[in-house]
Amino acid sequence: MDILNKIEKKVDRAERISPEEGLYLYNNGELGFVGMLANKIRERLNSNFVYFNRNFHIEPTNICIHNCEFCSYRRRINQDGAWEMGAEEIIEKIRSYSNTKATEVHIVGGVHPSRGLEYYEDLLKTISQTFPELHIKAFTAVEIDFMIKKSKLSYPEGLLRLKAAGLGSIPGGGAEIFDEDLRKRICPDKTDSKTWLEIHAEAHKVDIRSNATMLYGHLESFENRIDHLVRLRNLQDKTRGFQVFIPLKYRSENNRLSKIGEVSTLEDMRNYAISRIFLDNFPHIKSYWPMIGKETASLSLSFGVDDLDGTIEDSTRIYSMAGAEDQNPNLSTDDLVELIRKAGRTPVERDTLYNILKTY
Repeated sequence: MDILNKIEKKVDRAERISPEEGLYLYNNGELGFVGMLANKIRERLNSNFVYFNRNFHIEPTNICIHNCEFCSYRRRINQDGAWEMGAEEIIEKIRSYSNTKATEVHIVGGVHPSRGLEYYEDLLKTISQTFPELHIKAFTAVEIDFMIKKSKLSYPEGLLRLKAAGLGSIPGGGAEIFDEDLRKRICPDKTDSKTWLEIHAEAHKVDIRSNATMLYGHLESFENRIDHLVRLRNLQDKTRGFQVFIPLKYRSENNRLSKIGEVSTLEDMRNYAISRIFLDNFPHIKSYWPMIGKETASLSLSFGVDDLDGTIEDSTRIYSMAGAEDQNPNLSTDDLVELIRKAGRTPVERDTLYNILKTY
């Protein structure tokens, strides 16, 4: 029995594939083959459903102590293009979305050198008291690492304080790629892989769900991708606290890695598919459409993806500053429903924790 046939039989029996088999798929699996396997799994787990929610982003600041090679977003204090929103400005920005029927506010930004846990704790309290209908998904593990250390607390202590203040869940940013040698090249001063995983593990222990990501398409090898997926799968075995995996494509404009270009759409689809096949304990795979574009996101629904994120409401600049197709990312609920239907799938509106609100 050849390896591809063996992998297919494992998928049919809902058995886990090994890291060696995952690497073999990256090196030898044709697009149609991995897409077929991924589609079997996504339909086994999620039927024909494609999930989305009504959400918007708040990016409090792009001032950041880190200086990652791939980042087009980060600015220094007083540098042209830098911003830092105060608490009142953030509250008014959230208020401006009150007519969107949003259920989630997503808060991420740079790691500002002067803003610690107490600042964000007060911000969470104000948001949760002013807008109790909103689920607050906020702060990457990189942001949490800095703010908790700045306040000289342990991760469990800091996370419990953030939860008490209103934190509902954690996004998956900052994972980048876990391989330590490569991480030293692309984000040498950033929260390390072990700490990123530790923070998510501690969040899961106090019943804070989280997402997970992988930045791909830059200097990493297929071995690096599999290593990244293995570490996520191992942690999920222990905690079951990850909700969704989101492959994030490296976009090449306005950063120091620009000369390497970007991987093709075909490679995007292979990566979605192999991620779906390998991460057997992750309930959902998301295509983040502001990063990859609406048409490519629609295509991904045939390669293992069952979630398209949300309406966004033209509220994020992270990927538009790096050259993403959608410079003003905004889709109405009707737009998302139509996009999903055109792909032959059933649109399902969810909340942040994947409770179904409406099936279209």
